[in-house]
Amino acid sequence: MRRKKKNDETHMSESWLLPYADLLTLLLALFIVLFAMSELDAKKYEELSRVFNSEFSGGDGILEESNSTVEMPQDVEEDEEETEKPEEEEKEEKLSDSEQELNRLELLQKRINEYITENNLAEKLGTKLTGEGLLVTIINDVTFDSGSAVVRGEGRKIASAISTFLYTDPPHQIVVSGHTDERPIRTSKFSSNWDLSVMRAVNFMRLILENDKLDPRTFSAKGFGEHKPLVPNTNDQNRAKNRRVEVLVLPNYDIKEEL
Repeated sequence: MRRKKKNDETHMSESWLLPYADLLTLLLALFIVLFAMSELDAKKYEELSRVFNSEFSGGDGILEESNSTVEMPQDVEEDEEETEKPEEEEKEEKLSDSEQELNRLELLQKRINEYITENNLAEKLGTKLTGEGLLVTIINDVTFDSGSAVVRGEGRKIASAISTFLYTDPPHQIVVSGHTDERPIRTSKFSSNWDLSVMRAVNFMRLILENDKLDPRTFSAKGFGEHKPLVPNTNDQNRAKNRRVEVLVLPNYDIKEEL
């Protein structure tokens, strides 16, 4: 009888191994999941905690058999998608280089138009935004005497004012071009309208470049003579419109598709 009792006591003393092994397994599973969740935010930790609490308190005890399994909350994946969506939408809403360039030129045009309005220069200056860029037109009759390439006093003021608008960040290439009407010219200084238009463009550009903030390397001058009229040279009014200097601000990106 004594031997039998001793065997029973030995058997009972080893029964603690089963719950101990279960507890270690659960702790191991907990640490693995916590490690996997280490990159998640506080909200996801809260969801994980809620799941484990429901698992541990759902039965009569830790050792009770249960068919339930620990599942990751679906909100975790949904939250990840929600955090990514704003970034994708931000990229879609971000303006392209062409759109940004068009906005910059439109703003520049608005500033020049405000200057024109404030100084009552609508009959002498004009702006136009095209696929080639922002075009500023100055009527020759307010800048040059007939047959001369010397810029007059009012024209010098206009050149100085325009120069302040041409300083941009980032900088733009600037083309200054001269135009005449169709009436021929032949003097000791100019053998043709072509020569006259070139020198008018160069002299007007030189006045603009008196602004030290501007980079001469971004400027160029052209003369077209009478070969690019705005309107037919059928009367004096039209000829006055064709005698002009144009300042073209070239876009840094193609804006043709945006117009």
